[in-house]
Amino acid sequence: MSTVGTAFEKAAAENRAVLIGYLPAGFPSVDGAITAALVMAEAGADIIEIGLPYSDPLMDGPVIQEAVHRALIGGTRVADVLRTVEAVAGAGVAALIMTYWNPVDRYGVDAFARDLAAAGGSGLITPDLTPEEAGPWLAAASEYKLDPVFLVAPSSSDERIALITSVSGGFVYAASLMGTTGIRDLVGAEAAVLVSRVRQHTSLPVAVGLGVKDGQQAAQVASFADGVIVGTAFVQRLLAADDYEAGLQGIRDLTAELAAGVRSGRQAD
Repeated sequence: MSTVGTAFEKAAAENRAVLIGYLPAGFPSVDGAITAALVMAEAGADIIEIGLPYSDPLMDGPVIQEAVHRALIGGTRVADVLRTVEAVAGAGVAALIMTYWNPVDRYGVDAFARDLAAAGGSGLITPDLTPEEAGPWLAAASEYKLDPVFLVAPSSSDERIALITSVSGGFVYAASLMGTTGIRDLVGAEAAVLVSRVRQHTSLPVAVGLGVKDGQQAAQVASFADGVIVGTAFVQRLLAADDYEAGLQGIRDLTAELAAGVRSGRQAD
């Protein structure tokens, strides 16, 4: 079982959902991003997604786009992303890379899988990679024992969900709303419906992402999903802070709030 699978198994034994936090590598600097990720891990995140900065992040909303832009301007490279993974994995927390497919393809699929595994990474979340085009990645993921995490959306047909879940590993990423990432005021009913539909096709855990901003929403999602994914709210804490130390404190406080939320949500069921 991968470290991702272990995190979900541990949470299930504690009758709670998993908290998955996202931060892009290289923002506000490579070392600054590593410290922020470690603060998130210390404060209660079970799994951390490390974003690989990319020049055309189609799924990302303005907050994450701004952070990624700054990371690219700062010269962040794949080696820096892998160093971030290594630091998080070294702290005993499962680390995944969230990446668009082009950077992996340019790096070399087998080489990327090899280097990710060597860094202690658990797998890849690939929002723009379809199962039909994923053959080389699935082969490399199998060879290096990495989790291939794919996304489903409310618009996905049952046939499509069956296909996606058949090639997924670790967990299934349920994008609860159509459109780009960003904070939402409400968690829509579509999320619970989508999780239920996915569970008809797989025994893998299902984690919901796109929009959770606070502990109350985390508790709501945790009442029906196996994992709660939070990205924009974390990045916003760093972007909006008066200085880096204040941003770290914001990361710490939000992680603790969300960690409490994923626990209360399941117990309130």
